[in-house]
Amino acid sequence: MSKLRILYVASEVDPFLSTTQVANFVRKLPAAMQEKGFEIRILVPRFGLINERKNRLHEVVRLSGFTVPVGDDDKPVTIKVASLPSAKLQVYFIDNEDYFQRKYVFTDKEDRFYADNDERAIFFCKGALETVKKLGWSPDIVHCNDWMTALIPLYLKTTYRNDPMFKDSKTVFSVFNNDFAHKFAFEGLYDKVKMLNVEDDMLGSLESADYQGFVKIGVEYADVVITMEEEVSEKFNTIFNELPAKKLEYVPEESIDSYYNIYTELASA
Repeated sequence: MSKLRILYVASEVDPFLSTTQVANFVRKLPAAMQEKGFEIRILVPRFGLINERKNRLHEVVRLSGFTVPVGDDDKPVTIKVASLPSAKLQVYFIDNEDYFQRKYVFTDKEDRFYADNDERAIFFCKGALETVKKLGWSPDIVHCNDWMTALIPLYLKTTYRNDPMFKDSKTVFSVFNNDFAHKFAFEGLYDKVKMLNVEDDMLGSLESADYQGFVKIGVEYADVVITMEEEVSEKFNTIFNELPAKKLEYVPEESIDSYYNIYTELASA
């Protein structure tokens, strides 16, 4: 198992951007798994708060220049890369002028939720998987973190299920206490989400068009669902009652051996 490959996908990672507990989690756990001998990559959006000069981001031309569909539009993807300080870990940043070159993350300066945050998440999930294909790096485990990454398990079980790069990939989905009250426009949402082999009847979990809907679809299609926060389990009781085949595992952040065991058992299943 020493060559196990783990891809971490998240909305943020410290020290490049840190607005929630996700950033610290995705900073510490991949470094710990690298020390265990695993091969690690991290993928995050290049939100406008990230200072490219200070953090030494640079564009990877060979990976950039492709597009992903979001509804009727094809959105260009630019890939940038930097290293986590003192960890020798590569972090890949997915950028797009329309979605990520803003001065704020999910709300504007008046604290109003961006109405297109659903599109930004859809674009990020699609762009992340296409970036991995460009890298030519086949992950054994794709560990998705929080609502913004929730569509990746769906895509891996549909669009990419026969892709040589992903055909053996398993997914872990971490849920966090980062809910928001905003409801997205339901009209057109399914069309934005769709990719090859994704049909309307697979997207019922998204019907609420809100935070819970994104979390629910992540839970539905992930192989393992975990949280490091005990209070999260009650908040998502309804989701797990509606998806009885799924269970939420509580794994504290410091339980490195538990994460190690989850990854190795899942990869060999």
